[in-house]
Amino acid sequence: MSQAMMTLAPTSDNLDHFIRTANSAPYLTKEQEFSLGHRLQKGNDIDAARQLVMSHLRYVIYVARGYKGYGLPLADLVQEGSIGLMKAAKKFDPSHGVRLVSFATHWIKAEIHEFVLRNWHIVKVATTKAQRKLFFNLRRRKQSLGWVNNQEADRIAEELGVSRADVLEMDARLNERPLAFDGYDDTDESSSPAAFLQAESSDPEAEVLEQDYQSKKAERLQQALHNLDERSQTIISSRWLSESKTGLQELGDRFGISAERVRQIESQAIKKLRGTLVSE
Repeated sequence: MSQAMMTLAPTSDNLDHFIRTANSAPYLTKEQEFSLGHRLQKGNDIDAARQLVMSHLRYVIYVARGYKGYGLPLADLVQEGSIGLMKAAKKFDPSHGVRLVSFATHWIKAEIHEFVLRNWHIVKVATTKAQRKLFFNLRRRKQSLGWVNNQEADRIAEELGVSRADVLEMDARLNERPLAFDGYDDTDESSSPAAFLQAESSDPEAEVLEQDYQSKKAERLQQALHNLDERSQTIISSRWLSESKTGLQELGDRFGISAERVRQIESQAIKKLRGTLVSE
């Protein structure tokens, strides 16, 4: 996939050319796409991978534009999404009868999600499971661009399965004026998040099946957790899957080990989880 990777590093300087190149790539028929998928699966055909990736870059750009409201450079969002597309192409199995665009959208958004969470506002805006859910869903569920009122907060809280306090807290965070970041000037109203949010229904083919993605991701995570030993499961659950994150020292005291040893177990468990999830 390295040859394809060389073409998937857009910058602010070459982004327009990148977009024109992506949009000029030919669409693939279902038969062509499945044929290329079989070539890649059976023979690790690099040219087949290149054709699959290039023909779907327009969808990466479409998805990435939906995240411009977070104030991050579009070139970076596209690059992260392209990494997700390449991972999807590598795992694409045409024998399942699913088109690559449907399969890849999950991978594209997953990579962009992680990038946004790492970089927006420089600080971690969403640290708990409830906050991450709100971070990516609150704006599109709001009926106005202003602050949510209590009635609207109750409705959103019920829809997302979180508390009203979580909704109001995230709304306050999202309405803070962003820090200048990667060349973005926070005095420029055109760079405000609301100015860049796209209509979800603008392109049905590329629209993400978010609920299906989240449920499948949660199911895969639970399966992967069962492969860990009991102590590792407890540490991961306490550190990452609970609303209140347990400290390393507290877990160390519980198991009679040092905080550093807990950190090492946590790191090893996360690597195992990633390996399991990526291999599926």
